[in-house]
Amino acid sequence: MTMTPDPKHWTTVQVLDRQSQERPDQLAIRFIDGPSYTFSELRQLSIQISSGLAAQGIAAQSKVASLLENCPELVGIWLGCHQLDAVFVGLNPALKGPFLAHSLTLSEAQVVICHQAHLAMLESMANELTCLHTVFVVDSSETTQLPNIKVLPFSHLYDTPIKTQHPQACFSDLAALIFTSGTTGPSKAVMMPHAHCYLYGQGCIDNLELTSDGRYYITLPLFHANGLFMQLYACLIAGAEAVIRRKFSASQWLHDVCHYQITHTNLLGVMAEFITSQPTSNLDRAHHLRVIAAAPASAERIDLFEQRFGIQMVELYGMSEVNIPLYTPLSAPRPGSCGKAYHRYFEVRIANPHTDLPCHTDEVGEIQVRPKIAGCFMSGYYRMPEATLQAWRNLWFHTGDAGFQDKDDYFYFVDRLSDCLRRRGENISSYEVESALLTHPDISECAVIGVTAGSIDNEQEVMAVIVSDIRLNFEEVLLYATEHIPAYALPRYFRQVSAEALPRTSTNKLRKVVLREQGVTEDTWDANHPL
Repeated sequence: MTMTPDPKHWTTVQVLDRQSQERPDQLAIRFIDGPSYTFSELRQLSIQISSGLAAQGIAAQSKVASLLENCPELVGIWLGCHQLDAVFVGLNPALKGPFLAHSLTLSEAQVVICHQAHLAMLESMANELTCLHTVFVVDSSETTQLPNIKVLPFSHLYDTPIKTQHPQACFSDLAALIFTSGTTGPSKAVMMPHAHCYLYGQGCIDNLELTSDGRYYITLPLFHANGLFMQLYACLIAGAEAVIRRKFSASQWLHDVCHYQITHTNLLGVMAEFITSQPTSNLDRAHHLRVIAAAPASAERIDLFEQRFGIQMVELYGMSEVNIPLYTPLSAPRPGSCGKAYHRYFEVRIANPHTDLPCHTDEVGEIQVRPKIAGCFMSGYYRMPEATLQAWRNLWFHTGDAGFQDKDDYFYFVDRLSDCLRRRGENISSYEVESALLTHPDISECAVIGVTAGSIDNEQEVMAVIVSDIRLNFEEVLLYATEHIPAYALPRYFRQVSAEALPRTSTNKLRKVVLREQGVTEDTWDANHPL
């Protein structure tokens, strides 16, 4: 069935209602090593969970946070929230300490779904979490109490009598808060309306040719927009089957692709390198995979994949704020480019980041984006109006990324203008890593940067340049960092310098560009190869 372009129908509730009527017994989601759900079962699951949330006081635009890896409970919470017109807050389960406290307080989460292992952390910051009143634990059957916070087993949601009369979400209502990296401050919560979430999926249907006979292999985390909206939501909209693995596994990737007859999948950064590093086998060409969408993907990596596996890999460009405005046309790929503008819904240009005047062909400038349809873009950074105004000025959203456009209207990503780092597919706030390291009693100053790890995909590693009055033992610093920083954001490289050696501007601001140019120096300590 051809989807209507009318965004008034772009909500998860309407999608589930339609699919449960048109294909009730068709498999919608298959969890590897877990349960499967038809479209009608998925709709019923969302209604049941919404009833349980409503019984705990969750109503329209209430915030419900997930601290889960890929699992049925996360999917149920996402869809159950929307049955109530509530807001899903996707959080990385690896968050800890000030990272976790910031996300929960900023989002004003009233309910958190998590594992039992998170309870001690939540208890330690309970006084800061003034909005949080209920925690559901997926791997416990006990009811307990934290300071001012009720703790219930997740199964409690299944025991609540079903109530179907709930507010109907509008396409322009806030559907999700997805956290992105801060560059000069803490991480920001991107306000994502229903139509914005939907368009991620519709974009994959339009540009990657996903149809109802497709099977999407999802290994990226569902607390990010790529896994949840680009892949899973695309399947729900198209009537395709989503095959979900809890975590990416390079050794299992090809086996899964062949065994489940996968047609589509997405990769980020170094994931492709991990896959091509696996031994060749008779499965290399024994698959049904039609296309891989990657961000980023070097021309060399695309060539490696196509030569070995016979799979078309295409690059795209997007971010939580702007959706996916650039896709590589399947019929006219251009390795090295991140594609052409998805003109039906977006305008994209390259402009001077200081004057906002358009750049010439092949001239490097900032990638700037704006939507053509209401509701199909972020509505701002939650509770950060100044940051919203700074990013959205002169009628364009400023991505902070450098790129250029060639004479054939293909776009090319060059580098980041800001201090946002990207490692293993995760966006990392240098500010937050610096803040955590500065709590160490012997560290007086710190600058965190991204340095290239030497792969052909320009995968970054995190480097901390530190000032201290004493000679630091970096093994001890790493141990301290492990206790305060999520694993995905931990620095690999540490370097100690004097305060005078830190490059600064005339206004005493750090010039991180100089540190990035210096890169991994001879006096840098590598956690992967400690001396």
